[in-house]
Amino acid sequence: MKPIKVAMLGCGTVGTEVARLLTDQAEDFAARIGAPVELTGIAVRRPNKHREVPAELLTTDADSLVESDVDVVVEVIGGIEPVRSLLLKALNAGKSVVTANKALLAEHGPELYAAADASGADIYFEASVAGAIPLLRPLRESLAGDRINRVMGIVNGTTNFILSAMSATGAGYAETLEEASRLGYAEADPTADVDGFDAASKAAILASLAFHTRVTAGDVHREGISAVTSADIAAARGLGRTVKLLAICERVTDAEGVESVAVRVHPAMIPNSHPLASVGGAFNAVFVEADAAGQLMFYGQGAGGAPTASAVLGDLVAVARNIVAGGRGPRESAYAELPVRPMGQASTRYHISLDVADRPGVLSQVAAVFAEHDVSIAVVRQEGRPVDASLVVVTHAASDAALRGTVDKIAGLPVVREVVSVMRVEGEES
Repeated sequence: MKPIKVAMLGCGTVGTEVARLLTDQAEDFAARIGAPVELTGIAVRRPNKHREVPAELLTTDADSLVESDVDVVVEVIGGIEPVRSLLLKALNAGKSVVTANKALLAEHGPELYAAADASGADIYFEASVAGAIPLLRPLRESLAGDRINRVMGIVNGTTNFILSAMSATGAGYAETLEEASRLGYAEADPTADVDGFDAASKAAILASLAFHTRVTAGDVHREGISAVTSADIAAARGLGRTVKLLAICERVTDAEGVESVAVRVHPAMIPNSHPLASVGGAFNAVFVEADAAGQLMFYGQGAGGAPTASAVLGDLVAVARNIVAGGRGPRESAYAELPVRPMGQASTRYHISLDVADRPGVLSQVAAVFAEHDVSIAVVRQEGRPVDASLVVVTHAASDAALRGTVDKIAGLPVVREVVSVMRVEGEES
């Protein structure tokens, strides 16, 4: 068989590892695929920065590399442009694409899928969510005959490391973020991670695959972890819970039987008995609930050069096998076209911590506001102090809009000195 020619865009941590493994394990890849794989070029901005790669492979002309006589384009640059234009050029020319770019897929996935369909090329993207964890292919293929109802997971290693460290040490958010940066778990600019942008892009991809519906990052309700305090962590521990930044994708059926999709990213308390609660450090894990398969758990390293390269190379093998066999991989499945439910309509639970005056009648005034908004209280805990008191309320499930309205009204009560914290509760019966 003639070689499968591969061009690569980018040669950072992941790209370097992909290039190394393609060289070191060339015979194995040829045996698995049925044809040798030839890395013909790597597009980079500064060739002199990549001494670990043979100089003859490096080029600064990404357009010419994509237009050359290659079969597959592997993209590990990240960002939107010029990557979007380069991948569209490859797909329109019938060249298959392997990408790890979650932001691009969450914003422009349908455009790329349409180009692949039109030319008969493949587009694979396992590495875009949860690094080395085999997750997207099971959703896309293994569970294609099942009905998925919920996907909930920890999909950002930086935030999980920070929250795990806060729980273990009792330290605050700012000092833990500084430590995460020092250890290399957080970027110099951690905004994409700590403000939830990275997780929101991944949630959009997960929801699109799970529910056969186009979901973009803009459809995802997003909250980060910067407002999480050591007091929140301690409060969760006192209730037998832990705090995680969760990506939650749900299929929802209303009272009239109309289905929709709810997709959100936010910190939440989950019970210590939940499988996600024990996921510590920079690891990722995703919990899937389906009609026939039941509950499934996917766990592993969600980032890093070698783990992400593993997912990229798995996709490359699949694409190359399709080329050798003259076949095609799975297409985009968006037939359901379910509407995306606004966050205000999502059914959630709240943990609310209040500083209140320590005098009779306070609890009855607070409870009256919950009743006014038709929100049921599950747990109440009150502790007196010399001047004021702490009041903790955990609700039953209600619409997020009703819960938010309740909190806003409570904040204005004369007996409430401060709404100390508000956090959602997930992973247990309402």
